[in-house]
Amino acid sequence: MSNQKKICTAVLAHVDAGKTTLSEAMLYLSGNIRKAGRVDNGDAFLDTYALERARGITIFSKQAVIKLQGAMLTLLDTPGHVDFSAEMERVLQVLDYAILVVSGADGVQEHTKTLWRLLAHYQIPVFLFVNKMDQEGTDRERLLDELRGILHENCIDFSDRDTEHFYESIAMCDENVLERYLKDGSVDERDIAGLIAGRRLFPCFFGSALKMEGVAEFLEAFVNYVREPEYPSEFGAKVFKIARDEQGTRLTYLKVTGGSLIVKQALRGMKRSVAAGEEENRHWEEKVNQIRIYSGEKYETTDELAAGAVCAVTGLSYTYPGEGLGSEQASDMPILEPVLTYQILLPEGLDAAIMLPKLRLLEEEEPELHIVWDERLREILVQMMGEVQTEVLKSLIKERFGIEVEFGEGHVVYKETIANVVEGIGHFEPLRHYAEVHLLLEPGEHGSGLTFAAKCSEDVLDKNWQRLILTHLQEREHIGVLTGSAITDMKITLVSGKAHLKHTEGGDFRQATYRAVRQGLMQAESVLLEPYYDFVLEVPENAVGRAMMDIERMHGSLDYDAGWEESAQNAGGVKGMRCLTGSAPVATMQNYQKEVISYTKGQGRLSVTNKGYLPCHNPEEVVAAIGYEAERDMEHTPDSVFCAHGAGFIVPWDSVAEYMHLPSCLSENMHEEEAFLPEKLLPEAKRGRLDGEEEAWIGTEEIDRILAQTYNANKRDKSVPAKNRFKLRGRDKAAVAAVTRDYQTKLPAEEYLLVDGYNIIFAWRELAELAQKNIDGARGKLLDILCNYQGIRRCKLIVVFDAYRVVGHKTEIFDYHNIHVVYTREAETADQYIEKFAKEHGRKYHVTVATSDGLEQIIIRGSGCQLLSAREFEEEVVRAGRMLMENYQESKEKSRNYLMDGLSEETMNSFKVDDES
Repeated sequence: MSNQKKICTAVLAHVDAGKTTLSEAMLYLSGNIRKAGRVDNGDAFLDTYALERARGITIFSKQAVIKLQGAMLTLLDTPGHVDFSAEMERVLQVLDYAILVVSGADGVQEHTKTLWRLLAHYQIPVFLFVNKMDQEGTDRERLLDELRGILHENCIDFSDRDTEHFYESIAMCDENVLERYLKDGSVDERDIAGLIAGRRLFPCFFGSALKMEGVAEFLEAFVNYVREPEYPSEFGAKVFKIARDEQGTRLTYLKVTGGSLIVKQALRGMKRSVAAGEEENRHWEEKVNQIRIYSGEKYETTDELAAGAVCAVTGLSYTYPGEGLGSEQASDMPILEPVLTYQILLPEGLDAAIMLPKLRLLEEEEPELHIVWDERLREILVQMMGEVQTEVLKSLIKERFGIEVEFGEGHVVYKETIANVVEGIGHFEPLRHYAEVHLLLEPGEHGSGLTFAAKCSEDVLDKNWQRLILTHLQEREHIGVLTGSAITDMKITLVSGKAHLKHTEGGDFRQATYRAVRQGLMQAESVLLEPYYDFVLEVPENAVGRAMMDIERMHGSLDYDAGWEESAQNAGGVKGMRCLTGSAPVATMQNYQKEVISYTKGQGRLSVTNKGYLPCHNPEEVVAAIGYEAERDMEHTPDSVFCAHGAGFIVPWDSVAEYMHLPSCLSENMHEEEAFLPEKLLPEAKRGRLDGEEEAWIGTEEIDRILAQTYNANKRDKSVPAKNRFKLRGRDKAAVAAVTRDYQTKLPAEEYLLVDGYNIIFAWRELAELAQKNIDGARGKLLDILCNYQGIRRCKLIVVFDAYRVVGHKTEIFDYHNIHVVYTREAETADQYIEKFAKEHGRKYHVTVATSDGLEQIIIRGSGCQLLSAREFEEEVVRAGRMLMENYQESKEKSRNYLMDGLSEETMNSFKVDDES
């Protein structure tokens, strides 16, 4: 057993793709179960809950152990229904590899795309199994083209291994492998395994899990090509699930990521939250009572577990999903989150105070439920993904606690952010207490959530106090001032603070921190956000007009770039259907599926995925309907407490700046205070790094110049009355000494062209042929072509090449004549570099990206950039070359034209344009 590879993997899929059926087939063929169960028969080995067997879907993630020759797989079966996506995402945190199942009958669905994006986010290598290939009308080549077009161009068919075409396809995934293939004529298995582990290759298998076709071959290849990660000797573990067994014992599911876990070993951690005044009890230390290795419903116990294994332990009371134990770091907040909130209707006579602690137990197991007690309305609210989840939760409450509850109508979960930069000040100084906190609140990128940082000198505030303030910022859900909804997409930076040597206690900074956040929000220009769906709507041709009017009525938008392509409802093909894609608010679209079925007479189909939060389409109506009054919310007060003559007194939020003990970090006369400012508000000469030097980056000089100008633009306009600088809910407020700043200036419309080097080389026939003989020659020729092209286009041209597999390589940037050339650092692909550039600069400058990478194009377009496919770029270069040749002929200069050398006569003739063009 010690020589066996230990691999943790999970089966992921869109609902009804055959995910659990494939898991059953793998368990059966490996000899781990005697009979393969079926979901529709209710006897699947991994669907252990009665509710799962009754509904025929997977609701909770389960574990099974598959023992094979040379490997031991921990197989995690995950839910496929979109309502249980949060359960699935928690499992991703501990995976070494993923198995993505695609239905051969339905192809790539919207939820499949969501899964693919999540796997890319968590950087998990993927094997694909196209299931249900036994059904009539399935077409392997069509499906493979679909996978390459939608998911990744390096989805390679592994059904016909050991063929020349197979090895050639593998070699095209990586430059180094290609060079070895051109030399030796074959590809080593170690290279294949390395490409898979590095997410540069995605093996595809085809078969029928129900009929056991293709499963054995898939299992054999999977074991052959996976590689066990290297783990450190120091103990570490990642918690991914909390559950309870039939006796009510609390189980902490975790993966050991370093060293080993031993029974009775003492583990330490921090509680997620503690009551006010009990900060000293935040840390916990408990011993592991039992280590269980589950396989289906049954489990085995062990006294020690090595790194790489997954288990459930008892004896831990305060763990939570995503927590890191030992040397392991905690996970980031999950990407998928609930978008609907429901009121829980309790039986008559049942006190909410009795029910709340029971619901907290379920929230512990499902953190995304987010149980909330609304004191004002005396209601219990719960956040969920959809109606199916409400039915499941209702059954769980009855099964676990014997209480039958109902749910009210679902409402959208709103969020809030800000549109400008403000300084929030919190002061807490009742008698014999003292703390003051200054926070900088800045708008964040769309979808970035909340990020926290400290830019405060230790000469001003001790490091321990700074850590405590950051802890208080993260321990609580901060709410906005428009509707009382959670805030998001903001960066909150600690820029200054003050403690008293004698009177300051931990709880004082908690109060000051909360008040600083709230006081900043009261000043800021708040923006109400609502969740949006990305949708794919398939309707008959005669219903397109109705569908378009509905989308407009729902305040949605159509993606006209996607075209009005004819679509099929299944692999067999139903002609006469049209596909509409776009986005719309969840509030207007959540019940639209029923309408689609009605007006298309059952022919239409609507698929939706969460797009994220965008500005609300009707903020005034929502704010008025909710009726939240920020200044009357005493639990989230923005006011501060100061002390005078031996007694504390309250200072309203709009007067705090007149009483604060520290200077404002946004004041006009900045000298010592400049050290507390975020870097982007500092002049270039005073800019530094907190976390070490960042990698070199194109465009730094231009951006630094703009930011330096921006800093000088931060001066306060004293001619503007304070009361006009902000307005809260229609009532003018006295201003707080000019703390709101509009520090962004209009950016020049610089034009950038980013070229994905190897993508273009292998897309242009002449360069691809040259690359087979000499990849360096192809690179050089492309650079010469681009130099001439830049001379005509007069843009800032950057060509990016992968160097991500070069051990220890740092980002290398140099000028080649009149263009910039970038070789990416180790573990960074050209795609990632370009996507990062596009995200940071796509909406500031005019950025165009030349690539034919389908997934990259989606991301680039979402960043506000223009796109050129390899084919379109080649046409553009030919036109530029023609123009250059005409100029040469006119001036009778006989210099060599490298641009025209890079393209064959055949290619030139294929792009002939008339005189008018």
